Amino acid sequence: MSTFPFTAADLEVLKQWDTPTICNGLELIVPERRAVGFTAEPMVAVDRKFPPIVGLARTGLVRAKESPRGPIPAREDWYDYVSPSGIPTIAVIQDIDDRPGFGAFWGEVQTTIHKALGVAGCVTNGSFRDLDMLAPGFQIIGGRIGPSHAHIHMVQMKCDANIFGMLVHHDDVIHADFHGAAVIPADAVKKLPAAIDLVSRREKVILDMAKTKGFNSHMLRDALRRSGEIH
Repeated sequence: MSTFPFTAADLEVLKQWDTPTICNGLELIVPERRAVGFTAEPMVAVDRKFPPIVGLARTGLVRAKESPRGPIPAREDWYDYVSPSGIPTIAVIQDIDDRPGFGAFWGEVQTTIHKALGVAGCVTNGSFRDLDMLAPGFQIIGGRIGPSHAHIHMVQMKCDANIFGMLVHHDDVIHADFHGAAVIPADAVKKLPAAIDLVSRREKVILDMAKTKGFNSHMLRDALRRSGEIH
């Protein structure tokens, strides 16, 4: 069994912030990752009002335009793989068709099964359907909405997945909401609350000044200087 430098409670704490705020914190903790580790295309959420999902990545590759070309992973094996054991999981599925989302893996049946298994949600470049029949509260951050599942099938599981430029490995920590998704390095999880607090305090100086009557560029210069002095 894998061990992690964080607990399920640590991941639960991160649900209070949206994904852009998580990215802000990561810019302080791991500045070398400033241009990697997040989705870089617009995505579609089942419901923008759902809270962020946070969990360990359970990765897979799917395709739908053609029938399977050879042996494929059994669905039962996938369900065993995604089932959480102490720490929440998120299904991260890359559609490798030349037109991702041609057929939908996600719909009424799959969301119901995954939610019942305890999976927190899904991040995919593929499509989803059955909008009025999806499992209540199950969040999908996907590439698009489509009507058919076509020949959808799993090609590989527990593998690297690339979701709109975000490279994901098995057991990566994923944070996602309607803005998109980001990978959180394991050793950054516990550092994020303090980093986010620092960013928020720096921003507050500027935001408060910008809301002041008579705000001008000279006042902005002062606010920028003061925000930089917050450590």
